[in-house]
Amino acid sequence: MSRELEAYERIERSITKKYRRDIWNPFILAVKKYELIKPGDKIAVCISGGKDSMLLAKLMQQLHKYTEAPFELEYIVMDPGYNEINRAKIESNAQLLHIPIRVFETNIFKVANKTEKSPCYLCARMRRGHLYKMAQTLGCNKIALGHHFNDVIETTLIGMFYGSQLQSMPPKLHSTNFEGMELIRPMYCIREESILAWQRYNSLEFIRCACRFTENAENGDGCSKRQEIKELIKTLRRTNPNIEKSIFNSIHSVCIDTMPGYKSDGVEHSFLEKY
Repeated sequence: MSRELEAYERIERSITKKYRRDIWNPFILAVKKYELIKPGDKIAVCISGGKDSMLLAKLMQQLHKYTEAPFELEYIVMDPGYNEINRAKIESNAQLLHIPIRVFETNIFKVANKTEKSPCYLCARMRRGHLYKMAQTLGCNKIALGHHFNDVIETTLIGMFYGSQLQSMPPKLHSTNFEGMELIRPMYCIREESILAWQRYNSLEFIRCACRFTENAENGDGCSKRQEIKELIKTLRRTNPNIEKSIFNSIHSVCIDTMPGYKSDGVEHSFLEKY
């Protein structure tokens, strides 16, 4: 007679069984296609406490368990100034999912909340710096973030519509401030709807953004640019069900020869240089 699975085991099984096509396979595809993990890597999996980073932690944990290419993992949680409820929720979820987290405190919310000029940019920049620093202290050569398929296409459109530039979110990149460090995005090919379906199926509850600038938008009451783009894509999907795939594929097939201008390594170029 087989024993009854514990909660974390059922959750792990749902990833590789029920959501194999929608979560596990796209995860493996990204890892292999973009060569995100190499033997000997020591990767800091960065956990914010939201659905994306928590799923990322389980995916990396499962891959580490079954892969033939040896690599090491650290699960780090940066506390930017969470209230007691959110901090406790992160810790209880980590315990439920059997993720051995390492928590460290910062004062990022306190600093970012004092500025009204681009607080989100400042917060994101400070978060990244603290994560790189902690990962480096732990002997890691990479940090893994939970950005997914929808983040990629939304970021691309936000840049076009509001930043006057055609740029996207690469699957991996070298840190410019922390020598020898890389950032990888193993959930690059996983759609957000699949993550939400996995969360609902397992009756999991994760924290949302705990920042005062975005909490309304996260609850669906705000008017963030990302939320606007989400609504736009939703509208376009009614007449073109493949709109998201088309946007995603387009950033893999950029025709530089047709662009009147482009930037590479921070240097602007014109088509006239080769005309």
